[in-house]
Amino acid sequence: MRTAFFRALLELAAQDERVTLIVGDLGFGVVEPFAERFPKRYVNVGVAEQNMTSIAAGMALCDKVVFTYSIANFPTLRCLEQIRNDVCYHNVNVKVVAVGGGFAYGPLGMTHHATEDLAIMRVLPRMVVVAPADPIEAEQATYAIAAHSGPCYLRLGRAGEPVLHRPDVLLHLGKAIVVRDGRDITLISTGSLLETALRVAGRLEGDGVRARVLSMHTVKPLDTEAVLRAAEETRAIVTLEEHSVIGGLGGAVAEVLAEAGISGVLLKRFGLPSCFSSHVGSQEYLRAACGLSEDEILRSLRPMLDLVGRSYKSRSNTQPEHQVRAGER
Repeated sequence: MRTAFFRALLELAAQDERVTLIVGDLGFGVVEPFAERFPKRYVNVGVAEQNMTSIAAGMALCDKVVFTYSIANFPTLRCLEQIRNDVCYHNVNVKVVAVGGGFAYGPLGMTHHATEDLAIMRVLPRMVVVAPADPIEAEQATYAIAAHSGPCYLRLGRAGEPVLHRPDVLLHLGKAIVVRDGRDITLISTGSLLETALRVAGRLEGDGVRARVLSMHTVKPLDTEAVLRAAEETRAIVTLEEHSVIGGLGGAVAEVLAEAGISGVLLKRFGLPSCFSSHVGSQEYLRAACGLSEDEILRSLRPMLDLVGRSYKSRSNTQPEHQVRAGER
């Protein structure tokens, strides 16, 4: 994802002289091409993320489109007051980019675990929150937030994420991508857990369960139409995110369902517990420790699948009656 982001950023900067990059003393291997090609539009502020954000806001007030870039929590939590007061309050074109969402920097410990960022960025007025699933989404999301007028948050993985989409897929802010269709259950994921969602869907198909898979790359504004359509058509929804189960994608989907008043919809949220990880290890290891492995998700889904099966059996039993009545009319 990181490589895809910088590839798109270079193209944007070549097309628009307003595009500027500010970094917090990191990523020299990936930022050097930008710094060498556009030295007057590149600033390394050092380990001073509060200053980075305020400088970005000031430049944006002078008609620049400014991308700030740093690892995980540093461009968000460390400078939250500046994002709120300088960026969001003034509604300026600052695009906050965090590399290493979730447990991507797992071996570095909880200081580098970005597990609350979606909830915190989502609550800020005027902030658009995007978490792409693969390099194709990351590249298109970069173009999309650059075109959007106002503050945006882009949550990237780190490196090595597989390509999951066809090259012709189109990303629009606020519109989920239907990656796989199905009518028994809907899996909604954000960020790099899309790969896990697709694997789970594949294994469910082997058990005769047709799972719809949505990539909800934009957490705010949420695609409420896609959520409600899934509720009406599949009657069971599962959310997956490498983020606290509080306040992120699962919470946003639950809010939509509760306010719509749709009865009989089953909801299961998969995310991280609201605690600091006591484990240190790879991203895969930490996901598994928090119940986000493929096997653990399938095991936890069994009670829901039993209910879905009974629900569909009940509905299928009533279907002939409806058909007869329709024929009579």
